Amino acid sequence: MKFSEQWLREWVNPEISSQELMDQITMAGLEVDGYEPVAGKFEGVVIGEVQSVEPHPDADKLRVCQVNDGSQTVQVVCGAPNVRAGMKVPFAVVGAVLPGDFKIRKAKLRGQPSEGMLCSESELGLSESHDGLMELPADAPVGTGMSKYLQLDDIAIDVDLTPNRSDCLSVKGIAREVAVLNSLVPQQPAIDPVEAVHSEVPDIRVDAPDGCPRYLGRILRNVNLQAETPLWMQEKLRRSGVRSIDPAVDVTNYVMLELGQPMHAFDRNEISAGIVVRMAGAGEKLVLLDGQEVELTDKTLVIADHEKPIAIAGIMGGEHSGVSADTRDLVLESAYFDPITLAGKARYYGLHTDASHRFERGVDYELARDAMERATQLLMDIVGGEPGEVVEVSSAAHLPEERVIDLRSRRLADVLGLEIDRTTVETILARLGLRIDKLLKEGWRIVVPSYRPDISIEEDLIEEVGRIYGYNNLPVTEPTGALGLRENAEATRPVSAINSYFVSHGYQEAITYSFVDPKVQTLVDPEREGIALANPISSDLSVMRTSLWSGLLKTVAHNQNRQQSRIRLFETGLRFVQEGEQIDQQPMLAGVAVGPHYPENWANGRRAADFFDVKGELEGLFSLLGIEIEFHASRHPALHPGQTAELTRDGESVGWLGTLHPQVQKNLELNGTILMFELSLNSIVTGYVPNFKEISKFPEVRRDLAIIIGSDVAFADVKRVARKHAGERLTALRAFDVYEGESLGEGNRSLALSLFWQHPERTLNEDEVHTLFNGVIEALKEELGATLRS
Repeated sequence: MKFSEQWLREWVNPEISSQELMDQITMAGLEVDGYEPVAGKFEGVVIGEVQSVEPHPDADKLRVCQVNDGSQTVQVVCGAPNVRAGMKVPFAVVGAVLPGDFKIRKAKLRGQPSEGMLCSESELGLSESHDGLMELPADAPVGTGMSKYLQLDDIAIDVDLTPNRSDCLSVKGIAREVAVLNSLVPQQPAIDPVEAVHSEVPDIRVDAPDGCPRYLGRILRNVNLQAETPLWMQEKLRRSGVRSIDPAVDVTNYVMLELGQPMHAFDRNEISAGIVVRMAGAGEKLVLLDGQEVELTDKTLVIADHEKPIAIAGIMGGEHSGVSADTRDLVLESAYFDPITLAGKARYYGLHTDASHRFERGVDYELARDAMERATQLLMDIVGGEPGEVVEVSSAAHLPEERVIDLRSRRLADVLGLEIDRTTVETILARLGLRIDKLLKEGWRIVVPSYRPDISIEEDLIEEVGRIYGYNNLPVTEPTGALGLRENAEATRPVSAINSYFVSHGYQEAITYSFVDPKVQTLVDPEREGIALANPISSDLSVMRTSLWSGLLKTVAHNQNRQQSRIRLFETGLRFVQEGEQIDQQPMLAGVAVGPHYPENWANGRRAADFFDVKGELEGLFSLLGIEIEFHASRHPALHPGQTAELTRDGESVGWLGTLHPQVQKNLELNGTILMFELSLNSIVTGYVPNFKEISKFPEVRRDLAIIIGSDVAFADVKRVARKHAGERLTALRAFDVYEGESLGEGNRSLALSLFWQHPERTLNEDEVHTLFNGVIEALKEELGATLRS
């Protein structure tokens, strides 16, 4: 929001300097982004009157002028195309100094003496306009200094507002803030209803009341838009960064800057039958005031007549219905548009207007009528005309509801860190326009005014009291809070323990993108379709991963391309699986091992890591976690057939281990044997609770046996059957030899087992152990078809 200090002081004029005023505004939470003089620095420039203009005898483009500076008439040579007799212009007399330290001296131009210089706006630092001389009103007093006449001892202040403070996007709003900070009452212009002098009214229909809960229109007949906008209004607009165009546009812009209500003026003769506020039809087109043609969507709110759209609501009017110098009848519009309906629409069409900036942030829904009356009076003063009645179409059900909020004195003291006297709080609330509806035992019930859409909860009220009381007046206190200890299940191991385990085994932790290449995703998990991103970073990061392998394999390729032969990586993170309408985010643990099992040194060879190396590392992890996991031969589309295991816990699948499929490896251009695993974290982090158990002082009994069993029978099944029938005193079961050969027959192998028993309170006798041992042998024969090897 840019405004001039003088304009603000017309509303509220505290006895403080310009710098103090800007500091005060900033400390109130409305940061002053910068300021600048409203004109360049000059001296010796007065109002001059051109009395005569003659052609230059020796130059076609120059004119010889006689100029009255209020004390004498001097000759000036001028090349401006708009110079003419009788006009009043800024005149730099001999000795004047213009912006840029340009000094005016007597001179001769093509043989003609020139004593002074007639000035344009750009030469005085008022604007960038080079079109010609700056023409002043006919009643401008000749000889008066330009700085005094235009009151150029002024600065333009630019306030960088946060999006929630839309109430300060006007001089009225800023004046309210300054008045509150200085305990003053702003002096706003009187806005009285303009009496209608004719009975014509616009036909207005609102078909989209949720987007436009309030719409006002009025017809002004017989206006003269060839009239000149008053210089005082042009100056206020210029100092606010708005270019003067014509009286109708200038007045609507002026009201917007003054009160905060965007408005629009239509050429009544270009409107067919009446005005309809509706959603656009898909494919409808509109040529805007800037000449751009846009194709509207059915989510865009428009102002239309009975044939076509004539404006995008709250953003920009159409070229066809725009006013011109020939316009004789106006339809003035003043409305409240829903911020959510308009949000993002200007950006969609590549636009950003002063109106959209305000409507998207929220305009006072009670302001439209005052703005209509103010604009009507200003237009009548400038262009004349005959006003009609104001027509208002509104929907109370769609207008914002009055907000009533309770403010607790205890909560106020807790947040601000000090007790503020109730009278002081009530005074601050009253100055802010926050009406106290009811005094409560522990605070106040506050009614929020319509111009403060940013206040909706108790904390907003506390902020208001705090900033008006003064941030510098609040004590510096250390925030305190009691932190209760959270219950930590002893059986659940932290992920940090898993990370530490893998780091201690030579793995490096990796963190890869959750967005992955859809081609790699299809290779490692063809059975699931990745969730596509609406706005991906790039084409190779366009789907959400369904497996952590996608990122890890890309990392392996990156390292192998940089001559790294031994790669061991692990990662914990989320995978994203579509489950109907929901997205299931599952914590996972994954890893990959490539190259030698051990780092190269004098003691170790270069044996490549194999399936059983990684399996052993996982078994060590499971032992640390206190869980039992079974490995079952299985098939996975991304893993090598015959070198793949599915991991289960209590019959439920928890993950996979295996060697990367050769075809996938070829497609990804990877080298060596790629060993991979992926586990569900939620399925493995909870194990047993550690418990003390006294070591038995009685001897342990060991029995060995060798069985011949089918090669397709997993050792996990052998162990399960043996444990089931070995009794509760079995302390360990180990396989110490595996043999396959022609002597055993095709499809058979020999498995040698050791079984250990120990009793905590006595020595086991031979009969007990023999009975249990024979029971194991019989169970292996019956359930798995094993035979004793002689």
